[in-house]
Amino acid sequence: MTDLERIAAALERLAPQPLPAPDFTKAEAFVWHTSPDRLEPVAKVSRVDVSLLVGIDRSRDTLLENTRHFARGLPANNALLWGARGMGKSSLVKAIHAQVRGEGLDLKIVELSREDLPSVQRLLSQLRAAPCRFILFCDDLSFSNDDQHYKSLKAVLDGGIEGRPENVLFYATSNRRHLMPREMIENERQTGINPGEAVEEKVSLSDRFGLWLGFHPCSQDDYLAMIRGYCAAHGVQISADRLWAEAIEWQATRGARSGRVAWQFFCDLAAREGVAL
Repeated sequence: MTDLERIAAALERLAPQPLPAPDFTKAEAFVWHTSPDRLEPVAKVSRVDVSLLVGIDRSRDTLLENTRHFARGLPANNALLWGARGMGKSSLVKAIHAQVRGEGLDLKIVELSREDLPSVQRLLSQLRAAPCRFILFCDDLSFSNDDQHYKSLKAVLDGGIEGRPENVLFYATSNRRHLMPREMIENERQTGINPGEAVEEKVSLSDRFGLWLGFHPCSQDDYLAMIRGYCAAHGVQISADRLWAEAIEWQATRGARSGRVAWQFFCDLAAREGVAL
């Protein structure tokens, strides 16, 4: 092997050729990976039924209607689901996708990790050429100090000179309304040469989402309703008094009350009752 051939082989290993686009008719969900670029089909999506998501009715109805519009080829907005952790933000996106597909609309979902945002233009090129409509989903999206990934996100939201592909809609979840910590914003104000411009560039990123859906800590009634819904869906029989006592104790030991805590309690309860999920 000549020196040029060895150099070419080394470059190929560093930047492998992208794999061909998958057969989009073979799956309803895909995950984007890089090195090499590829869309991997997901055999079974991990999700819950939309009817089991309690206490987020307004966000559910708004996102469902927006997603239906998009799946039917009508105008729709990119959506940012932000707020309290464990309150069903990512679960809602996946449940809405299943609900819309159940209505006979052929909608795909593609998951993109925050770390792969710099490759998003290459992903959009693949999706633009596909004969399907896609929800591009980024879970737990946030940015830290000196993180430049947020600039790549603008390609999804604004689309640059080509515009966002007509068949792609972007949904993201975050614990932060402006996608970055408050101290990062304050630091920009204090240290920037033009602090107002620096803050505006970063904070305005969330303004590019047409829909902001807020998720807030649930009440005790909603927490118990979530657990009762899980019990009914999976056939777990338990008295109301016992469920109340054990669920409240579980919540107290966790120091929190959320949809995630309700599911964790239910998993423990189902195991003690000998019910397989």
